[in-house]
Amino acid sequence: MGLNLVDLAVIVAYLTGVTLFGLRFRKKQRTLKDYFLADNTIPWWAISLSIVAAETSTLTIISVPGLAYEKDFRFLQLVIGYLIGRAVVSFLFIPQYFCGELVTAYQLIESRFGERLRSLTAGLFLVTRAAAEGVRVFAVAIVVGIALSSLLAGLTSFERDITAIAIVTLLTLVYTFEGGMAAVIWTDVIQLSIYVTGTIVGFFTILHLVPGGWGTVHTIAVNAHKFQVFDFSWSLFTTYTLWSGVIGGAFLTMASHGTDQLIVQRLLSARSERESKMALLSSGVAILFQFSLFLLIGAMLFAFYKLFPPQVPFTRTDTIFPVFVVTHMPHGISGLLIAAILAAAMSNLSAALNSLSSTTIVDFYVKLRPKSTELRRVQLSRIVTVGWGVLLFALAIFARNGGKVLEVGLSIASVAYGALLGVFLLGVLTRRASESGAMIGMLCGFLLSMYLWLFTGVSFTWYVVLGSAATFAIGYAASMAMPRTNTI
Repeated sequence: MGLNLVDLAVIVAYLTGVTLFGLRFRKKQRTLKDYFLADNTIPWWAISLSIVAAETSTLTIISVPGLAYEKDFRFLQLVIGYLIGRAVVSFLFIPQYFCGELVTAYQLIESRFGERLRSLTAGLFLVTRAAAEGVRVFAVAIVVGIALSSLLAGLTSFERDITAIAIVTLLTLVYTFEGGMAAVIWTDVIQLSIYVTGTIVGFFTILHLVPGGWGTVHTIAVNAHKFQVFDFSWSLFTTYTLWSGVIGGAFLTMASHGTDQLIVQRLLSARSERESKMALLSSGVAILFQFSLFLLIGAMLFAFYKLFPPQVPFTRTDTIFPVFVVTHMPHGISGLLIAAILAAAMSNLSAALNSLSSTTIVDFYVKLRPKSTELRRVQLSRIVTVGWGVLLFALAIFARNGGKVLEVGLSIASVAYGALLGVFLLGVLTRRASESGAMIGMLCGFLLSMYLWLFTGVSFTWYVVLGSAATFAIGYAASMAMPRTNTI
């Protein structure tokens, strides 16, 4: 059983509808603040949902159920850290961002240290965000390749991947290009509603397909220890433990939500500092619900396939949920779920395009062309958005040979996050750190994270903790040993 015309109609209707909806926000943006921050007109609840959508990609929806299918619920330990990290960002970073008229996170670094460090942090963000996003965009190919296998039967796997990625990238570019941040946030709200609704529909569909319903699912899952949440062991080499989750997850969120333009741009779009904090903290509650739902789907799929083994064994856990959707869901519902997974892809991609474009223009072009007009900057922002879309398309193709897409994506992002967070902490928590010292610390922290990633078996959950600690300690020590030229 595969997708039929009804399913395809649902998918096409979604792709068309969300693109047209995004185009409703097309207008003549006259300033960078209007284009990149929606002129601070977005309510906190919409920003909250947009934050959730921005950090939820296709790889999240297909990989998290796979984690529960293969292992258990220990991933939730990381989510506990996410909640703690949000509280720290609300207390430590958001007040700093609302002290001035900022458009990007890295303008704060210039106000504290100087232009050189601002360029370095912004450049590091561009490189690592693009690399991580390439992995996320590739996840689209996994889903579409399975969903449209009958229509794309005459193509090679490489050609199918290119086709899938191209469709989603092009449609997302259309409304991101035209509508700017307003289009991104409001389409995020719609797309979040679609993929959460689709996942809930999947939940009840699996219950219907398993003889005995929840009672059977619960019995099988409990016997296989699928509902285990806490692991109190202490090891740098075990990915999901209470300590790596609470500590590593908190540091990861402090970096991703406090220094990464992808999220910071949404926080800066709020009407006030208070609403920005409300948006961030409430998004943590939504994330906890969402990941619990995805993990529960994975445990339920384990129970289903325990009763009805697949004809061909799964070679990677990332494919389990999409394969189930295509082969066992009723027609129409399967189309809705595929559309839901694509919704997450488009939401994340639009967020990445807008944040990459804003950093490129505000942190680099405006410095080089300070006398350029606002109209010229907005026009160039649209062109840069297209350029990043093309580059992410190419990077997604290169990402085809990666491992589990969720952990590969998180690992790439975590390598840079440690150095970025360490620099921001130096700026916010100390008055004696200098620009030169901070740059030395940042380089050392980044190299340490790279070493941990490439040459050790240390879990990615510790990269940000160790990288930021090294950046902070070495940066502060170097500042003490060198003449200070930049202080506040």
